[in-house]
Amino acid sequence: MFGLKGVYFYLIAAQIAIIKFCKKFYFSTNYYNKSLVSKTPQQVYFNPNPFLLSILTSYKKDSFKINEIDPNIFWFQQKNKNLGELHKFLWLNLINRKIDGKKLQKIINIWMLKNCKYKRKIWDSSTLSLRLISWVLNIDVILHNGSFDFKRRVLDIIISQSIHLKKNIRFEKDYSKRMQILTALILTGLVFKEYEENFKIGIKELEKLIGYFFDSDGFPLSRNPHDLIFFSKYLFLCKECIKDAQKYVPEFLDTIIDKNLNSIKFIKTPNNFVPLFNGALESSLDQLNKYLNDFSNKKQSKKDFIGGIYAKKLKQHFVLFDVGDPPKKRFSKSYQSGPLSFEYYLDSLKIITNCGFGKQISRKAELLSRLTATQSTLTINDTTVTKFERNKLINKVFGNSIKNSFKVTDLNITDTKEFFGCSASHDGYESNFGCTHKREIYLDKLNNKLKGTDRILKKKNGIPIKYAFRFYINPRLAVVKTMSGKSALIQISKNKSLIFTATDEILELEKSIFLGGKKILDNTCITISGNLVNKDKVINWEIKKNI
Repeated sequence: MFGLKGVYFYLIAAQIAIIKFCKKFYFSTNYYNKSLVSKTPQQVYFNPNPFLLSILTSYKKDSFKINEIDPNIFWFQQKNKNLGELHKFLWLNLINRKIDGKKLQKIINIWMLKNCKYKRKIWDSSTLSLRLISWVLNIDVILHNGSFDFKRRVLDIIISQSIHLKKNIRFEKDYSKRMQILTALILTGLVFKEYEENFKIGIKELEKLIGYFFDSDGFPLSRNPHDLIFFSKYLFLCKECIKDAQKYVPEFLDTIIDKNLNSIKFIKTPNNFVPLFNGALESSLDQLNKYLNDFSNKKQSKKDFIGGIYAKKLKQHFVLFDVGDPPKKRFSKSYQSGPLSFEYYLDSLKIITNCGFGKQISRKAELLSRLTATQSTLTINDTTVTKFERNKLINKVFGNSIKNSFKVTDLNITDTKEFFGCSASHDGYESNFGCTHKREIYLDKLNNKLKGTDRILKKKNGIPIKYAFRFYINPRLAVVKTMSGKSALIQISKNKSLIFTATDEILELEKSIFLGGKKILDNTCITISGNLVNKDKVINWEIKKNI
């Protein structure tokens, strides 16, 4: 049964689905394609820096060599490969600008003959926006020594695609795709004087997007570190291009970029990645190092929490602790139900991890990775804290958004001569099982180790529960249980290991999987489980070097 909120989202989803269905036919008509025809720009106002495209792309030099490809069969030869990625033209970042110009023109010329009119997949808002960004950033090499007719057609199709984006931006509900559209409009408005309106619209809508997508610290309201990195890249690109065009950089853009950088510095792991919370992917921050290094000279705010994440470093130890509430429904399409989960690093190596977000693997892997049991936290009766929307229509329009919520309370910071850390509780299990979960995590200054306490506090008696605390180990590390069964040895190298110990508890090692990258990896989790009826449960555990 739908609640009132569910009915509302269902009706909105139905409306959007009907509009998309009608637009699919309308966009394919000659009438619509004629409406995209406009004045050809007289000249390119300025040539943006093509190397800015490297901020967006993960292509490597050895992954794409245009000089080894026959332009005449390029689009046919690639038919069974990742054609959708090729239509984005991010591979332009890899071309040899001195010798690949003519081949590139032939490839683009054939593309224009086949795709100058609307095609659903090729003109998808994300694919189209990235294609425009790639073309505009490489406009000099694309047009260089080209025929008059070729140049005119390139400029015409850039403009027609930008008009299509401008006409339909209000229908795009995906915030990431909206960011890509605005970047494409801003760039076309900078490069072509006749279409400066694109720049003005892009800046105006970008300010609105920033206003409702980021919190006061510059962290996305989705609470997804991946979104933080994604949006930051496009904001950097916009700012650099505006500066190159010798235009005034809006104050709001400078402000949000500084806040973004501060947030990234706050959650950046010792191995230059982001933590695997709430939809984050296992991806490097190497592309942003230049901006992070420049920002390190600026004054940074000293906070204990950013984006609902507590982060603390002690010598070679680094811990990240998720103590935030779940995002609102419209921001929750990538949320993972892992309240009070944590990740732990020692000597720049991740020891305790979350399972990761399986988006790059498959839909099934993505769905699995959203469950509480795949995070380093507590599960009760093999259920997940947050329920996810199962209605196919709502999921199609809004993504796999959440249906219910919970509250994180009793948030407390401790900083003494002996240790510092954080504690928090959540009520996600209270309505169904009559109990709350409280977790305390501390870095022990005197004994150089990580300590934790987990409490299951019964609010109602008579409800039997089965609990399981899971601690997922980095899949690159080996784990064995000791003879006593009360501790586990985490092997880091031949002569280096850690010992995980839980006082008066029997540990189990479960075979599991890791979904943070582009393929499924086997890994192991340390599990502490048992049954409760009418009493509380307290578990004390620690991780320290094995001497």
